[in-house]
Amino acid sequence: MGLTARIGTRDGWAVSHAVVTVTDMRGAQVLRAEADAEGAVRDGTPLEPGAYTVIVTAVGYAPAAVGALVTASGRAEVGTVTLARQGGAELPPPGTWTVDPVHSGVAAVARHLGISSVRGRFTDFAATVRIAPDDVTESRVEAVIRAGSIDTGNAARDTHLRSEDFLDVERHPEITYRSTGLTPAGPDRWTVHGELGLRGVVRPVDLDLAHLGTGADPWGGTRAAFHATTELRRGDFAMNYNQVVAAGIAAIGTTLKVELDIQAVWGGSPSAGVG
Repeated sequence: MGLTARIGTRDGWAVSHAVVTVTDMRGAQVLRAEADAEGAVRDGTPLEPGAYTVIVTAVGYAPAAVGALVTASGRAEVGTVTLARQGGAELPPPGTWTVDPVHSGVAAVARHLGISSVRGRFTDFAATVRIAPDDVTESRVEAVIRAGSIDTGNAARDTHLRSEDFLDVERHPEITYRSTGLTPAGPDRWTVHGELGLRGVVRPVDLDLAHLGTGADPWGGTRAAFHATTELRRGDFAMNYNQVVAAGIAAIGTTLKVELDIQAVWGGSPSAGVG
């Protein structure tokens, strides 16, 4: 007898300690229960046969309501009730997620001669994502990139990029990013507000972030995937070097497009698995 249900997210994660309220067709409350740490609700209070409304609420999530039909046995099996993050935007479950550099990429793209692009990537970086348990907008990201790990596929060009004209890696070996806030921008999309430290200059930089989902990996862990982009003006970070070629066209564009493809491991080591 009573009510059984499971409260979770669309990715199958439990929403712990959600509150479930059951009302009859007149709107009167007949049962109130709380989900356990696994998102399960099991309440043995007998219910009269008939139709009921089950309302589920949880901090940080939009409320959900589903219908339930109680049989002559006095039992209502609601099944899984899926909750969406408040504001309609999704992020992984709360906790610390460690970025896996083997399965992630940090790239920058610059225009070359006004007609094509040069793409580079950083091969040495580390980052953590901390998803807040209640107010998801309090979640934070911290990242450190070794500036000298720039790789464009051309040794001479990479040497120049490491010089004082560009990254100046001898005096500023690290590029840092620390988020300061998070704003929902649509389903599965967020704007990450933060500060980028580059060449000794710290400036506010926003990231357009898409959460691509979570899932199990072959090594017994759980992973979340993200894609993020932003644009930087080189001059904002004291990278003013340029060479002007014919017709006044700059050899290297003044704007860089940054692209991040990220896999993060929940509460575990990013070194597990190299597949």
